[in-house]
Amino acid sequence: MNPDNSRAMRIRVLLLTLLLPSMPLTMAAVTVVDGDDWNLPSWSLAVDDARFYSEEASPANHVNVRVIDLTWRQINPNPGEYATTGMGSAAGMSFPSLQDQLAIPGKYWLRIWVTGENWAPAWVKSACNISNTWTDHDGQAKHLPIWNDCVWKHVKNMYRQVFLNWGLAADPDMLFAHVPGGFYYTEFDFDIPFQAAQDGLGFTEFSNWFHSAMGELVAIANGENSNPEDDYAWKLVYTGEDYPFDNTWNGATNLFARDAVQAGMGIRNGITELFNFHLNHTPAYGAAISPDGHIEINEDWPLLTDKRTIGAENECYNACGYRAKDLYYAIKMSNLKALQMRSKRLYVVPVDSYLSTYSEHWDWVRNSLGKQRHNSADAWVALRTAQDKYWTYDNSHTWNGAPWVRNLERWLVQKDIGTDGVTRRGTDHRTNEIDADNGESWEGRLTDHANGHDYFYFFIDDVFATAYQQEWQLKVSFVDTGNSDWWIEYRDDQRLVFSETVPRGNSRLVKTATISLPGAKFDNRLKNAADFRIFNGGTEDLEVRFVRLLKTRRPVAVTIFKNGFEDPEP
Repeated sequence: MNPDNSRAMRIRVLLLTLLLPSMPLTMAAVTVVDGDDWNLPSWSLAVDDARFYSEEASPANHVNVRVIDLTWRQINPNPGEYATTGMGSAAGMSFPSLQDQLAIPGKYWLRIWVTGENWAPAWVKSACNISNTWTDHDGQAKHLPIWNDCVWKHVKNMYRQVFLNWGLAADPDMLFAHVPGGFYYTEFDFDIPFQAAQDGLGFTEFSNWFHSAMGELVAIANGENSNPEDDYAWKLVYTGEDYPFDNTWNGATNLFARDAVQAGMGIRNGITELFNFHLNHTPAYGAAISPDGHIEINEDWPLLTDKRTIGAENECYNACGYRAKDLYYAIKMSNLKALQMRSKRLYVVPVDSYLSTYSEHWDWVRNSLGKQRHNSADAWVALRTAQDKYWTYDNSHTWNGAPWVRNLERWLVQKDIGTDGVTRRGTDHRTNEIDADNGESWEGRLTDHANGHDYFYFFIDDVFATAYQQEWQLKVSFVDTGNSDWWIEYRDDQRLVFSETVPRGNSRLVKTATISLPGAKFDNRLKNAADFRIFNGGTEDLEVRFVRLLKTRRPVAVTIFKNGFEDPEP
């Protein structure tokens, strides 16, 4: 169906559809509020109360997962000697004994500082005949070659002691552990191996060690046996990243993070505050920038649905040497990036993450972490065009329009398509938010009425859209310019349906409209095989910033039979 864009035609079509022999539709009134709207239906709750983690617990802020910090030296002070009573220090921090840290009740994550010259046992350098060390980019520590056979043998013995003999892998309070334990802040950036390469470390030697080592850590955490009942490798979190700025070995390490995940580990990224930069083409997360510039997620990537952790860190807004120009914007966009990456847990600091200041937004984030298509209350898209400056100097992956990336999407995709749905970039121009690496972005998308493009077309993930007797609601954040109305168009079982109209009052403020979609069936039956579309009802262009599709009722569990029919489970 290709209805005329005039109001008269819209009224005629609506009257005709209401005369069809089907259940009548009752449209709820549209509500419009200023700014963003992070409300969720009452049935939607967080997966658990351990989604936020930090250095210290802060239950008032729903931060219930603290860290246990240990150095290799305090665990293994002398050859063959392991102790739970020694103290340690790293990066200017002092660590109580393991015994004292375990005495504190509650959930925790584990970070063992391994490679620093003062983190490792004093005896290791002489025992392994180590003469070269390398200083990290912040001057925090000089680091030992963890890839050295002798050093790695002793590191593995330490992990066996901690995970198996002391039972931390099996401890239900230990949610995850960062591995392998180097370099800067135990973030496994490759600047140390790259420095070592200048002193003779070859790629083959490092690669052989890396792939063997990741498999050995997984085997240790799984009890080094064939009994699946003591398998805890899903608690291991590799701390490196995709495409680790490899100008030394010509990009040969680009997929090492993916390889660690394929070996059985989880993954985490420490810099999602830079929401435009180096976080879009991420094979370790099952994500790739597609030829049209959108980020495609492989929803069958096992990491997304199994027990392993996907972690991100969002606390460096006015800390860590960064300063936000627009604090709320920086926090919102970094959290959207973390969720687009399907993060399950998020590192926060109550003060530095401004948890209380933006509590409604953070509650929505906490509720969303770890959700999957089948149990999420919402799917969303942030309409935008952003520059990923990493790809201005690395051409190993490219796409149409590179280095510009389209939208942030979580089970809801907006695409420029057809003869009436090609949009233009929005009006909110941002540059160098948080840091110059974060580059440039244009938030929002505009219709192009002058050239006959008055629609935004949207496509919903099929699993999210398959919902038995669901009631749907749409929240659309838009710029209130112009004085004409706009509305949503979708299909029910038999017909094209028009939502109630949303008025514009030319306030030039960002507002969010909540619109009911009674009877909606999202099965790609609209023009261009879309699930629904937004229509600009006037001559003034409509600018849309953020669209969120909500399931207002708790999903009913269904069984999908081979004949394709759905039946509710008892």
